[in-house]
Amino acid sequence: MMKVLPRFAPLLFSSRLDPFAILAVVIPFAVYMATLAPSVTFFDSGEFLTATASLGSAHSPGYPLFIMYAKPFTWLPLGNLAFRVNVATAFSSSLACLGVYFLVLYLLRDELLMNNERFSSFVVKLAGLAAACAFSVTPRLWLQSNHDKPYPLLAFITAVIFYLLLKWRDLYKQGDVCPAYVYVCTFLAGMAMAAHQTVVLLLPAWFLLIVMADWRMIFRIKELILATAFALLGFSVHLYLPLRATRNPLLNWGDPKSATQFLWHFLRKGYPAEPHGRDASLLWAQIKAFNVPHEFTWLGVVLAVWALVCLWRRQRHVVVACLAAVAVFLLVIVGYLNTLPDLIFLTEEFFTPVYLLSAVLIGVGLFHLLSFAVNRATLPEKLGAPVYGLIFIMFFSLPVTLCATNYYENDQHNNYIAYDYATNSLRSLPQNAVMFTWGDSGAFPLWYLQGVERMREDVDLPHTPHIVFEWYLNSMPRLFRDSNLHNYDSQSLGPEDSLRIAVTEIFGQRPTYIDFSTRYSVNFSDYMPVQNGIVYRMRRINEPGGLPDISVWENYNNRGILEKISFLDLDTGKAIMIYANSYLEAGEFLMSVGRMRDGLAMLDKTERIAPEMKPSVQQVLMRYGGVR
Repeated sequence: MMKVLPRFAPLLFSSRLDPFAILAVVIPFAVYMATLAPSVTFFDSGEFLTATASLGSAHSPGYPLFIMYAKPFTWLPLGNLAFRVNVATAFSSSLACLGVYFLVLYLLRDELLMNNERFSSFVVKLAGLAAACAFSVTPRLWLQSNHDKPYPLLAFITAVIFYLLLKWRDLYKQGDVCPAYVYVCTFLAGMAMAAHQTVVLLLPAWFLLIVMADWRMIFRIKELILATAFALLGFSVHLYLPLRATRNPLLNWGDPKSATQFLWHFLRKGYPAEPHGRDASLLWAQIKAFNVPHEFTWLGVVLAVWALVCLWRRQRHVVVACLAAVAVFLLVIVGYLNTLPDLIFLTEEFFTPVYLLSAVLIGVGLFHLLSFAVNRATLPEKLGAPVYGLIFIMFFSLPVTLCATNYYENDQHNNYIAYDYATNSLRSLPQNAVMFTWGDSGAFPLWYLQGVERMREDVDLPHTPHIVFEWYLNSMPRLFRDSNLHNYDSQSLGPEDSLRIAVTEIFGQRPTYIDFSTRYSVNFSDYMPVQNGIVYRMRRINEPGGLPDISVWENYNNRGILEKISFLDLDTGKAIMIYANSYLEAGEFLMSVGRMRDGLAMLDKTERIAPEMKPSVQQVLMRYGGVR
């Protein structure tokens, strides 16, 4: 059978550089670089940075592909290591935007406006560029692009797979089977599991793209075996984890060197979840984690729906695949995971590949909206600058609006709060101290500073939720080599009791401290926490308490605390409130021992950091005569 090339095939596969494709990468990358976090941030940042620096293993399931992808960026002669890995994420996000551009071009390859191929080519490329730019400045992708995250890399890989499957379908319809396209896709899908496991939620959509071309494909045993083999070959990237574990890297989460421990790590056995009920309000909150209007505005929703309507006539397989992807994501993430209310924000990031498909639909919708207008308007044969200008305004109004709306909240170029929080905590500790941490966001920046930037290596920083695991105790021999925790079933004992045992063993041998989160997460019967800045020194109940050391505050760096920065995510806000509560606690204690001037200074900083705490400050003042 003679193969018929699509009308715009030369535009897609030309050896000449496509300036629109270059812009689809350069514009997002420039935006991300302008708003990039300069160092470590909260959430998983410090952990990913430490794993990347040491080529180790991050939290389950390890993320080996992201770590290996980011490692070469650590060799850039730019800023600190954290900044370089942040650049890696910005670049992967820009590549995901390029994927949007090429998908739009491919879906519109047969469209023709005014019987003018040159004009049609320009409009198609402009629609693709507009879609790429709109996707780049959505709240979710932008937030993931400013610091180390694996989701943009996953989005790029999924865009490549969708593109290759669409190309395979067209060749298959023209009589050229080309199974290599499918094999490459299964290889990429298997490899993408090492970026994030949510890639499996796209398998039904990809399967539909194949069987809707020819349902008999499911009976081609040879091709199925080869496709499975290529998927396993891609999945073999996970062998990185046990191989690197044998070298005991700096961060070796789960120590997956044995088959048992590897499966424990890969299957996320370290995150047990107790079954819980769900009412209508929780269900609605979980569903709202996928929020296209929030990402693209209601105009974007209308354009995406319009694209689905237009594609249904000639490319309904695309419509079916997109709707299947959304349905599976919702069924699994909402229906199966049943996330607790305070953890729903974590599942919002899982939808990034689906938002990429939404951006593609918006680009298609923009083109068809223009097509609808052109077919009902009288335009001159020779189109002038005003017409092109109007098209430009029409296509780029959405990305410009999204950029203007989301820029302030995603500008992290001056976000040093996590870095300063960690350095301030370390400055509060005496030589050879041990400080137990609780929350991941408070612990991970400390891991980065100590493990990568080599700050305060005399200090041990055990993470309380992990001391229930034997692999973690073994990773800190200086602290836990002879600990009785090895003799307990610590996972049944729980982190609180394990912490009490560990404190009892260490106390008297080394200065023992806990962080703010531990202070308010665990009750101690034999010990009393004594404030020392934003951390607490442990003392026995029957020992004299003494005054808190307020001199430690003079050594603190408060960038973004006393003067507000634009970016403020959940854990950054929590860190700011920790500072405010610590100042309040110190101020109240100082006033209780007659140091009114010092106490008032602390209370004043409390109000400056968190004006919403003014009622609490007033209560303290009223207890001590209402002085100011």
